[in-house]
Amino acid sequence: MTPEAVLEFAKKHGVKMVDLKFVDLPGLWQHFTMPLHQLTVESFEQGFMFDGSSIRGWRNIHESDMMVKPDPNTAKIDPFMEVPTLSLLCDVCVPETGEPYNRDPRQIARKALAYLKSLGIADTAFFGPEAEFFIFDDVRYETNQHSSFYSIDSDEAHWNTGRDEGKNLGYKPRPKEGYFPALPHDTHHDLRTEICLELEKAGMKVERQHHEVASAGQGEINFRFDSMLETADNMMWFKYIVKNVARRHGKTATFMPKPIYGDNGSGMHCHMSLWKDGKNLFAGDKYAGLSDTALYFIGGILKHAPAMCAITNPSTNSYKRLVPGYEAPVRLAYSYRNRSAAIRIPNTGTNPKAKRIEFRTPDPSANIYLCLAALLMAGIDGVQNKIHPGDPLDKDIYGLSPQELANVPSVPPTLDRALENLKEGSAFLRKGDVFSEDLLETWIDYKYTREIIPLQQRPSPYEFYLYFDL
Repeated sequence: MTPEAVLEFAKKHGVKMVDLKFVDLPGLWQHFTMPLHQLTVESFEQGFMFDGSSIRGWRNIHESDMMVKPDPNTAKIDPFMEVPTLSLLCDVCVPETGEPYNRDPRQIARKALAYLKSLGIADTAFFGPEAEFFIFDDVRYETNQHSSFYSIDSDEAHWNTGRDEGKNLGYKPRPKEGYFPALPHDTHHDLRTEICLELEKAGMKVERQHHEVASAGQGEINFRFDSMLETADNMMWFKYIVKNVARRHGKTATFMPKPIYGDNGSGMHCHMSLWKDGKNLFAGDKYAGLSDTALYFIGGILKHAPAMCAITNPSTNSYKRLVPGYEAPVRLAYSYRNRSAAIRIPNTGTNPKAKRIEFRTPDPSANIYLCLAALLMAGIDGVQNKIHPGDPLDKDIYGLSPQELANVPSVPPTLDRALENLKEGSAFLRKGDVFSEDLLETWIDYKYTREIIPLQQRPSPYEFYLYFDL
């Protein structure tokens, strides 16, 4: 869509306001809004100034002036604002030069794509992430110097089978048995359908929706894959729509990886393939119908996964999901159809266009732009250096003995270990200046100072359970 077409689109839909959205370093949308008359054809090149010092992980107060440039191809009507509002996603630039800001996640995804094309390996990278989520009826939490607690609740949670509800009708999914009983167990069916309809109105093609494994309202909605930047933009819209439809019904949605102890967490399995001149480069005559390119791509991901987890699983809570015994794969192996391996090759039948790989380790706390860019860079490194992943592991990895697992590498057990791996092994990300040294240093410092160290310094309720009577 051209800038002129955007203005016509706004006029056609009776737009009165324009909402400019951009992504901060952790991966949350930020926005500011203006009357439509402020948006002109020139605005798309000249941009709009804003204060970048209050954005997490960005500039200091003495260098706070930043610029956003709206992307005309992202124009949509925001479905949740009362006044008709045009939404535009923006790229962040440095006002002195107009150049892309090296900490803008969306620009990093752009650079990763440009780097792929410059190498001549492929002209398109397709991604299809599947972000799971929970919908709760109540969430409360507090932390201060002398107390700390959290409490979540869901009307369909298994722990409420004995609650006085006037008439408690039961039908609450047991732990790890939410995949996927029909109504009346599935109390969020209509709510998820409403999310699907809003996603379709926003231009996304929904494939299916269902209850997920965990009790207490875990769900999944799959939308069709697309090229990398479009998929990342769609994932931001997906989260926005899920959260706001839930709020519309007096509920709250979270993409936190592990909000409930003793039940499955929420992952973000990422399907991916490379294409060139309309041909799927992952289809071939090797293992599971893959090509050498696909196998080398897998080799790059498995090699760099210990460092990449600092981006694909970037929260301390992520590693409460990445534990043995649940659906999240912690062993870095690949296998055909096997959901216990970190990389699964889906059974796509005889259709070469559908051939792809699925990396099952990531979770939806990831900044989607950084996550997909990191996956692409790891795969590129594998293809460039012909990193073969070795033999597949065609067994139920969850059931292997300690002796059998001894030679199967694992993901890092904690975020700080993942960050240490990133410090030591980030060269593959810095190729082509896709991830700058400044960005990586800022990311690591942010995670330590804002998340890891504050968490380490605070007593937890469980520590009182363990140690108070010592």
